[in-house]
Amino acid sequence: MEIRIQAVHFDASEHLVAFVEKKVSKFEQYFDGILSVEITLKVVKPETANNKEVNIKVNVPHNELLFSEKICDSFEAAVDECATAISKQLHKLKEKTR
Repeated sequence: MEIRIQAVHFDASEHLVAFVEKKVSKFEQYFDGILSVEITLKVVKPETANNKEVNIKVNVPHNELLFSEKICDSFEAAVDECATAISKQLHKLKEKTR
């Protein structure tokens, strides 16, 4: 599984990158054969309370694309919410393919 993390309008810290990779690596336990995962971390302008946006795209076989987007106070909270949404989608996809 290939993981690509892109930070828009800021430089992501090593701690944040490690946190994101840890959350995303858990997707493999829900669905085998994930091709790639693209994570986009973005600071939305202007500076407000909820200005951290996270997009997660998951490519799985048979041209399926799973997507989740969340906006929260912190990147960690947004990544948590996106990871939960994607894991539910992966679980549904696994049930559908059985």
